[in-house]
Amino acid sequence: MPDDSLLLSALRAIQARGAIGESSLEQAIVHAEQFVAALPAQVGTLVDLGSGGGLPGLVIAVRRPEISVTLVERRQSRADLLSRAVRSLDLTDHVTVVAGDVRVVGESAPKSFDVVTARSFAAPPVTAHWAGLLLCGGGRLVVSEPPIDDAERWPAELLVASGLVDQGREQGVRVFLRV
Repeated sequence: MPDDSLLLSALRAIQARGAIGESSLEQAIVHAEQFVAALPAQVGTLVDLGSGGGLPGLVIAVRRPEISVTLVERRQSRADLLSRAVRSLDLTDHVTVVAGDVRVVGESAPKSFDVVTARSFAAPPVTAHWAGLLLCGGGRLVVSEPPIDDAERWPAELLVASGLVDQGREQGVRVFLRV
């Protein structure tokens, strides 16, 4: 089991400022580790949409330091908190914080990410749209899912329009492949 004392400290600082609502940060880390588990062995670039308080983005960056991680957060105050956390966790060599709308990343780096992650970012049509624009061929979208599986949440026509294929759900996350 990894020593998460620095990670917990960074997340507590973010939580104290209201950017993380979970009562148990330890459980939030466990959930974020489901994103880590869904990542392929070979990943070079990852973008986390609507990074908010850093879950799962900071956990991924800590657990997989070989990945170049981009955290996208449109609220400046939360982006500032993320930047502080990145510095306190000594992740500046492989983590970038973008303080702006995902459109900024979509325009500057289309089809350039191996993985897109999203936890509470937006409704499935919006998330699928941006993933379709940001993922390179063969890339993966990994999203957090509600506790009860809803077969209509990700309709086939939405996935086809975004170039995504559902790879299934496991442990609270769903994975889609960009074709």
